[in-house]
Amino acid sequence: MADSADAAPPVATLTRALVAGDEAAYRTFHDAYVPRLFRYLLVVTAGDEQAAREALQATLVRVVRHIKIFSDEKQFWNWLTVLARTALADQRRKQRRYFAFLDRFTSHAQAEASPGNNHEADARLLALLDHGLHALAPDERELVERKYFSGQTVREIAGELQLSEKAVESRLGRVRLKLKQKLLSELQHEQAN
Repeated sequence: MADSADAAPPVATLTRALVAGDEAAYRTFHDAYVPRLFRYLLVVTAGDEQAAREALQATLVRVVRHIKIFSDEKQFWNWLTVLARTALADQRRKQRRYFAFLDRFTSHAQAEASPGNNHEADARLLALLDHGLHALAPDERELVERKYFSGQTVREIAGELQLSEKAVESRLGRVRLKLKQKLLSELQHEQAN
């Protein structure tokens, strides 16, 4: 399958249809630009296929959210590459924050541990926390990641999700409680065995 933008209709026609939400236009966009974007991200990530795939998915979400009409293919491609690099940077920043969060959690657990710090217990707590995060529903995990790993404010999250700040705070409270209960339950289960 050719992945050249030349096979697509003129950029102004394509982007106008994308803005209108035309499903066929999104298929055309996908065929013409996604392989090219993936190759671009492979170069930017120095061949890290997993990082490139994740950044590509985030880029496509941004295209859907922020598409506008372009009259020139070069401007459109430049816009797409900016979205891709930004998605990759956000992904890397989120990953660093996640690891920093785990480091803080470990430090806190070590401070509360007895003088003979038990590294095995710390590792188990980290594993339980990671398991708990992955057990959350995707929308709940996304909310936690936005707030605690990406550092977004409640106001920013509310704006992006088109919710009230109160609704976002309420959801965060429920997710934190759910995560806490899951961790406590698993710890109690382990202690009982």
